[in-house]
Amino acid sequence: MPRIVLATLNARYTHASLGLRYLLANMGALKADTRLTEFTIRRPPQEIADELLALHPRIIGFGVYIWNVRQTEAVIAILKAAQPAITIVLGGPEVSFETSQQRICQRADHVITGWGDITFPRLCRQLLDGPQPLMNVHAGEQPALDTITLPYGEFNAEDIRQRTLYVEASRGCPFKCEFCLSALDKTAWPFNTQTFLAELDTLYARGARRFKFVDRTFNLNVKTSLAILDFFTRKIEAAPNDPCFLHFELVPDHLPEALKAGIARFPAGTLQFEIGIQTFNTDVQQRISRKQDNRKAADNLTWLRIHSQAHLHVDLIAGLPGEDLESFARGFDQLYALRPHEIQLGILKRLRGTPIIRHTEAFGMHYNSEPPYGVLATSAISAVDMQRMERFARYWDLIANSGRFGRTLALLLGTESAFAQFLGFADWLHAQTGRTHQIALEQLYNRAGQYLVDCAGLDATDAQAALCEDYVQSGASGRLGFMKKGITRVAAVSAKATPVRQQQHLPGASRCGWSGPGPI
Repeated sequence: MPRIVLATLNARYTHASLGLRYLLANMGALKADTRLTEFTIRRPPQEIADELLALHPRIIGFGVYIWNVRQTEAVIAILKAAQPAITIVLGGPEVSFETSQQRICQRADHVITGWGDITFPRLCRQLLDGPQPLMNVHAGEQPALDTITLPYGEFNAEDIRQRTLYVEASRGCPFKCEFCLSALDKTAWPFNTQTFLAELDTLYARGARRFKFVDRTFNLNVKTSLAILDFFTRKIEAAPNDPCFLHFELVPDHLPEALKAGIARFPAGTLQFEIGIQTFNTDVQQRISRKQDNRKAADNLTWLRIHSQAHLHVDLIAGLPGEDLESFARGFDQLYALRPHEIQLGILKRLRGTPIIRHTEAFGMHYNSEPPYGVLATSAISAVDMQRMERFARYWDLIANSGRFGRTLALLLGTESAFAQFLGFADWLHAQTGRTHQIALEQLYNRAGQYLVDCAGLDATDAQAALCEDYVQSGASGRLGFMKKGITRVAAVSAKATPVRQQQHLPGASRCGWSGPGPI
């Protein structure tokens, strides 16, 4: 039985904890005595605790994040009640700040704040062999990156076959956006590029095809970015029928010509960029210490949409200090006009330790005290309107971002303000259903049809034609109440490494089509 267990509760099974694998890789002589165990937040705490207790560990180290803190706390409470002698060590961004104020930290024996790569193994040696540590809270030591053992060998065959692999070519971020924990970093620290690429090569040889880079600023160092893109381009060109899928976070206003040329080489379904616009309001940008050239950002998004085949996932944040609903609407419409594949509308969160807290009093910022600490109201946006934004975000994700409602979305938005039109639909949909989750796909289609006819004044035949085409092309296997005979399905498009959601946005990749006679 292992004396040390590394554990975390992931949001989904398809996620594989990079942080725990770093710890495992750097355990040194204790590695043989250490086991990594992952769960999901949907598992009952009692089941998780029972599974951990069955391993009879002396130390359990938990990775704690905003999405799992409450569930992890519940597991720890059971563990401590059942086996008080087990030493609980916490680490991760959620417990690295405001530690003394958190219930979960009070339940634990030790907390490591910040980097844990060498601090956790050292603490384990002290706990097992002495001398016993005098403190409960330990500031993580930040080692030079070339002294850290890379974790990629800890991904097992199941991870490679079934999960997205998280990787990083650098840590940290030079920017100071106050809503982000990376605002506390002094700079970005790069790993040795050749060493990193050698690790990727090994993963690729083992069958890995889906990589998510967690670098905050992938395109900050263009030379490194090009080396990574060239590595994957050569792999894809050598095996075009066995492509990769790559996810990068991109700085929106930094896209030099050399990087454009590298990006343009990737075929459809292989490249996704997560791009943080956050806000187009220059006063708000200055207030939250965000440096961004909006014109360059817009030009780069336009170039990516026209000249590359990358999937574009672009972020906006609602509830930033001083930004009202009208300003956000203008920014949303400006972004929608650039036609990214997805617009991720996020509600501002007060992450522990972030400098955004300095605006709380001046801008009337009221946050939820429970995770994920979303803003509930500001001096510029009322609580009622913030609830409307929450619902807008959820419905936009279900309908627009899903890629399942291409023709229907165009009818919902019309030719006026995309934000205003969809907000009206979101308000109506919530009034009809009273919910934002657990809405069946068929109900979404039927409700959208009802809205288009009853509220938007669209001809029922035109609305039903758009809905039916979207429904069939989405690959749905059911049937809408108003679907007519003459609709048949054809073979689905195959894109091995591309996630299902992104496949919905592939150009010309209709999963189904029309082949029967007669009208819809």
